[in-house]
Amino acid sequence: MLTLVSGLAWTLVYVEAVRVGFRDRTYAMPVAALALNLAWEAVYAANDVRTGLSPQGVVNLVWCAADLVIVYTYLRYGRAELPAFVTRPVFAAWSALVFATGFAVQLLFLAHFGAHDASRYAAFLQNLLMSGLFLGLYAARRGPRGQSLVIAVAKWLGTLAPTVLFGVMEGSGSGSRSGSGSGFVLGLGALCSVFDLVYIGLLVWGRGRTEVEAASPGGGGGAGARGSEALP
Repeated sequence: MLTLVSGLAWTLVYVEAVRVGFRDRTYAMPVAALALNLAWEAVYAANDVRTGLSPQGVVNLVWCAADLVIVYTYLRYGRAELPAFVTRPVFAAWSALVFATGFAVQLLFLAHFGAHDASRYAAFLQNLLMSGLFLGLYAARRGPRGQSLVIAVAKWLGTLAPTVLFGVMEGSGSGSRSGSGSGFVLGLGALCSVFDLVYIGLLVWGRGRTEVEAASPGGGGGAGARGSEALP
């Protein structure tokens, strides 16, 4: 049940990120987190195909395809958010480095920990990174453009479910392979929840603030109004 909740929640994250990205003409996931996510899904989907395709492997393939669409929004709109001195060649080189690093990190985890542990440790670590980067994205854009409460809440729930599953329930069995790592997973998952809830609160606060500004005399224009339009 928790696996299903996580799968549905993360699928919603990707679908909403694609929708919001095209709507706001930007990318809706921090690029470092996007690179790690794409690499994780590609590496473990390929590993699953090699060893025998499972339902999770099929899900990883679907998520990988969705990530590729988000990558397209980044490549199409991302340079416009950078300073003028970042030319197209510089942007292309930087993007290639970021995505190549994402794959290198995943392969290093896989080589050191093996598929079972590497898939979990890498997923929770990059999830924590993503949680912090979403806060940075809000600050960098001075508001919620390219973001939404749907993404924030679905990401939180999509991480909370496997945190409970792998950090509490599965680790409670004496014969569980992941029992020794359950505290690590639980700790990372708890930190993710802290950052995710702060981000959700920030989006809710930002929405309330822009609504007040829009309702005040002379309101409805400026950065506050643009931020309000960026929320679903």
